[in-house]
Amino acid sequence: MAKVDKKTAQPTEKKQSKREIESSKITDLENQISKTKYNKKTQHAIGLMKAQLAKLKEKSANKGKGQKKGEGFSVRKSGDATVVLLGFPSVGKSTLLNALTNAESQIAHYAFTTLTCIPGTMDYKGAKIQILDVPGIVEGAANGSGRGKEVLQTIRSANLILVVLDVLFPEQHKKILKEVKEVGVRMNQTKPDVRIKKTIKGGIDVGSTVKITKIDKETVCDMLKAMGYVNASVVLREDINADQLIDAVEANKEYIPAVTVLNKIDLVTENQISDFCKEINVDLKISAQKKEHIDDLKELIFSRLSFIRLYLKEIGKKADYKEPLIVKSPCTLRNLCEKLHRDFMIKFKFARIWGSSVKFDSQKITNLRHELKDEDVVELHMK
Repeated sequence: MAKVDKKTAQPTEKKQSKREIESSKITDLENQISKTKYNKKTQHAIGLMKAQLAKLKEKSANKGKGQKKGEGFSVRKSGDATVVLLGFPSVGKSTLLNALTNAESQIAHYAFTTLTCIPGTMDYKGAKIQILDVPGIVEGAANGSGRGKEVLQTIRSANLILVVLDVLFPEQHKKILKEVKEVGVRMNQTKPDVRIKKTIKGGIDVGSTVKITKIDKETVCDMLKAMGYVNASVVLREDINADQLIDAVEANKEYIPAVTVLNKIDLVTENQISDFCKEINVDLKISAQKKEHIDDLKELIFSRLSFIRLYLKEIGKKADYKEPLIVKSPCTLRNLCEKLHRDFMIKFKFARIWGSSVKFDSQKITNLRHELKDEDVVELHMK
């Protein structure tokens, strides 16, 4: 029965909990931001609303720290890098995993075939790249719908995210981007070059080393105040926007490269594919079922991981072309020595190099800062 006010004999409204009030405030702010057209006049107001929203979300997340959180799937990392397949159910991730690797992920023509995380290994150009097929996410995944929290936490530790889209459902793209952003992953972005240092007094001092066009210093100052800063020294080293400023303040984001592929192109016409690509920027159009453009995808994954192959050569012997050393570019001689053995740095004398990083084959290089290129042959000489 509803409670009744004794003085008025009228039913009393149930008081909202603090969590419900905060949730309502978050929703209101999100609606205000989405309805406000961005321009120079509204730049300050939108920035302030975004800062307030970030603060509310952080407060809400901290209150739930005692609750059970998604920790990602327990999969041992292996190989030179880890790639996670991300998409809605039935977009063809399991079929794609099987096409890329030696895995045998279950395939069926209904949603939610994959209920756990299935690993496979893609061997390409001497690199062993771990591919993880995780359950399909659904709308609201970041808030726990389906196994969304486990899936999204898994991608935070990936070296590359492979977003798989179904050519029949273009609306899934925006939903995926939203869920990924909510869990603190920034695809194909770099960490904002911003220095924020708390000070004892003096208020908030904002300086920049570049021309700032996306946000003004007054907005930066007011946003920081809204996020709890009273005194701070701020230096902007790149032209950032309000969202990037919030990311720099929170300092808990993961910046991960991503590849977006459009799957099932064998099911539609060229005109339908063209219409899809007008709305969404995709890196590659494939058919996992027919194995169309799978080799192109392997090359794209390899290049997005910024891998190069180095062939090591012992003095007086031929280079080992069978087992290249896979390293991430840029890679200097110093990086190579550190990767091989810590003593190599101390004992390094010079290197002879064959390949595109030198002017002529067998060139003697003494500078550890020399940058190596793909397929260089390196012969290290020690003291």
